[in-house]
Amino acid sequence: MNLLNSPNPILGTTVSLHSFKLKAINKDNHKHNYIHNSCIMMHKRVNSEAPNKLSTTTELDEHLLEPITKPCLCGRRHFIEGAATATLTTTQFPIQPATATNSDSDYTALVNKFHPPKPDWYQKFYAWVLSSFTKSYEAEVARYKSQIFSNLKEKKANKILEIGIGTGPNLSYYGSNPDVQVVGIDPNPEMEKYARSSAASAGLPLSNFEFIHAVGEVIPLSDNSVDAVVGTLVLCSVKDVDMTLKEVRRVLRPGGVYLFVEHVAAKDGTFLRLLQRILDPLQQTLADGCHLSRDTGDSITRAGFSSVELDIAFLSNASFINPHVYGIAYQ
Repeated sequence: MNLLNSPNPILGTTVSLHSFKLKAINKDNHKHNYIHNSCIMMHKRVNSEAPNKLSTTTELDEHLLEPITKPCLCGRRHFIEGAATATLTTTQFPIQPATATNSDSDYTALVNKFHPPKPDWYQKFYAWVLSSFTKSYEAEVARYKSQIFSNLKEKKANKILEIGIGTGPNLSYYGSNPDVQVVGIDPNPEMEKYARSSAASAGLPLSNFEFIHAVGEVIPLSDNSVDAVVGTLVLCSVKDVDMTLKEVRRVLRPGGVYLFVEHVAAKDGTFLRLLQRILDPLQQTLADGCHLSRDTGDSITRAGFSSVELDIAFLSNASFINPHVYGIAYQ
């Protein structure tokens, strides 16, 4: 999510689309195999057989968390294992209800580790800003979102996880499906009321919608539990992009899809890239950790999905928060 998307762009007013379609093939599709078989750099594909040294979720957690927080890891495992044994009567997902999340001190500690809590006034203000001042951006990006979200119906994706759901602008694309069940996670609990309102507006019964205060790095769902994962303008602000993508792969069932729209760093050597480097610290402060200079498209293509279809677009309403990558990654 980013705060600096503005209806008054400072860089240009035209929209252009570059339609490259890129695929990265990973021959080993085991859900816990994080070997990086492919790395697509926009115009070419580079293969690598070098494995990731941190090949399991447990190893990665231990690497990232300080020694004093290691007991939280056990708590997280118990949290997920316990959640997997219960089925909600609402969404029928193997998850723990949002009302119980804050009572689990171990999981709350993990959430706070990856997304340190902000003052209440900031969380309320940021949720209000996203709800009130992103309409022009959403109107422009709609053509690209419509392309990728149409795949949800074709794939019969009825159990959907949306990471960084925010105020729920994506629910209008898939919430009208009477069979769909949605879990949305977000580190800002103030987003919930807006997301629920968006769900109602989209025609999604609230009994089929669950909001959980959580982060992408430690998703509170069991393995292979969802048909699709949706994430738009999320990987710019998570603390660990690679860990989030590994969690996305973990919860996706075989044959599932990950739909994404993310803004990425501009091309090296351009004025836009220079401007992004200058504004990056300010953007992170104002926009809840949003980074302007991440090569998120590369991270997605090397995350271990069986294939990735990725396109690039420039949006006039996003000003210096360009270009955008959007597409589908297949489990």
